[in-house]
Amino acid sequence: MSVPVVHAQQASSPIPARAGIGLRFRHHQRVLDTRPAVAWFEVHTENYMGGGSAPRYLDAIRRDYPVSLHGVGLSLGSAEELNAEHLARVRSVVERVEPGLVSEHLSWSIAGGTYLADLLPLPLTEEALSVVCRHVDEVQAFLRRRILVENPSTYLRFSHSTIPEWEFLAQVAQRTGCGILCDVNNIYVSACNHGWNAMTYLDALPAAAIGEIHLAGHSVRQLDHGQTLRIDDHGSRVAPEVWALYREALRRFGPVPTLVEWDTAVPPIETLVEEAALAEIELTRQRHERIHANAA
Repeated sequence: MSVPVVHAQQASSPIPARAGIGLRFRHHQRVLDTRPAVAWFEVHTENYMGGGSAPRYLDAIRRDYPVSLHGVGLSLGSAEELNAEHLARVRSVVERVEPGLVSEHLSWSIAGGTYLADLLPLPLTEEALSVVCRHVDEVQAFLRRRILVENPSTYLRFSHSTIPEWEFLAQVAQRTGCGILCDVNNIYVSACNHGWNAMTYLDALPAAAIGEIHLAGHSVRQLDHGQTLRIDDHGSRVAPEVWALYREALRRFGPVPTLVEWDTAVPPIETLVEEAALAEIELTRQRHERIHANAA
């Protein structure tokens, strides 16, 4: 049975197909004082649910920049029902901020009413797929808008998984009408950790569903017996291999809003602006390539 698509309400400031950066608390005043040359900002939804100065800073910043909301607490993959109180708080932030995009993660973080403060991997089964799709439908209906769902970075796999992650994510988009937030760094990290082919992952994602791309840095740890593990820690510049995969993503999906994330050891905002400028170069190159291809 097909699931009806929930159409997005009109956002006050749509997110352009350009490069933005994640807005962190330490940069609030700096943004207001210097008006950095970035196209848009993304914030974590949960950071703006309370009172204090943070929502007021965001109100001021969004007068000059488009803003997107990126959630970490809905736990779309939990077997239990969604937390109604948390979902209501998300809607309050959405109504206040009027974001151009709203996104969440393909993960779970709540069990038995306890929030585990992590984005945990799912068993990729038909049962889990049904749960995620039901929850995405509920979120979109409650928010009265389409959301994007982000692919995770993972460090283990369930032995009883039966669906490749890229097919699982594509099915969520197809069944619910949601969009996909394609985190290129996460694809690279998981592909290295599990021996996947990153190009196979990209090729499986429906281009029409890609609403945003994330870029970030990751760390490399050497384990016993010569094994290597890549950790998605968002604590460094984007790796050259991830930039290369980003170029491949743009060739497949075209120019889409691209965000540079940096969450640990957060540097001065000028460093983030530099990384966003590199993404902007790739977006511009892809536009030119498409113009030349169409003219040929």
